[in-house]
Amino acid sequence: MSANVLSSVREALPRLSSSEARVAEAIIAEPTLVVDLTITELAAVCGTSLSTVARFCQTLGYSGYREFRMEVASAVSREAAERDRFGLANADIDPDDSAADVIAKIAFHEVLAIEQTAEGLDTTVLDAVVDAIVAGAHVDLYGFGSSGLTAQDLQQKLARIGISAFCSVDVHLALVSAALRRPGDVAIGISHSGLTAETNHALEVAREAGATTVAITNSPESPVAEAADFVLTTHARESSYRMGAMSSRIAQLAVVDFLFVRVAQRRGDAVAEPLQRTFEVTARHRVPQRRKQA
Repeated sequence: MSANVLSSVREALPRLSSSEARVAEAIIAEPTLVVDLTITELAAVCGTSLSTVARFCQTLGYSGYREFRMEVASAVSREAAERDRFGLANADIDPDDSAADVIAKIAFHEVLAIEQTAEGLDTTVLDAVVDAIVAGAHVDLYGFGSSGLTAQDLQQKLARIGISAFCSVDVHLALVSAALRRPGDVAIGISHSGLTAETNHALEVAREAGATTVAITNSPESPVAEAADFVLTTHARESSYRMGAMSSRIAQLAVVDFLFVRVAQRRGDAVAEPLQRTFEVTARHRVPQRRKQA
């Protein structure tokens, strides 16, 4: 079960029945319904039965509606406190918001995505991925669209400490590289939705070739996650003005940083030389600063 109950509701959607999904969608749209309504009232609002609501709660790992309701109340309270910290009455961006409002709301969503991702990340899985990278000969990274930026960021970080890593936004090149993986290699697919066909295909090809496969996704029940031996889950919320696309990238980059620092820790002194060498060779391409005249 996710560290945040509202994240658990979103993640559960793909495996819910149609009647349970109506309950989930109502709660995602307005979490305070659970706080304000009895199980009978919530069932009526969702156009379903008491047994469906109870079954929905149990699907998420709760003993019943009472336990689920307490968890939702706690989550709603924590989020309200976060909004207060940013001086927000609500977190959705409106067309008539000022620049200051937009900045505060985007900052709120991005901070929330990082905090919930960090809170919900399985450190045992994280370290298992780190072990595979450190012990492996090569790392492939697959990501397309905004997730491609995250894949390129991790490729650059790993390359800077001397780890063989490949990333291409060309799906044909990604598939060619995936097909050439072998046991001991690691293949990491990054997809917010977990539904990106190109990422899923590349991961499946790499797995068939014998690589250890990893998914970084917001949807642990998705096809991309199913193609992975290890899943690192982000927690970024969809909203208006493509907020999901923005906060998802921030959450992904946070996971990349967690992963990279753990790899660097594990490699110890071996990272110092390649970092220094890559710093020196790129330093030649920096524009020299002009000294101010007295």
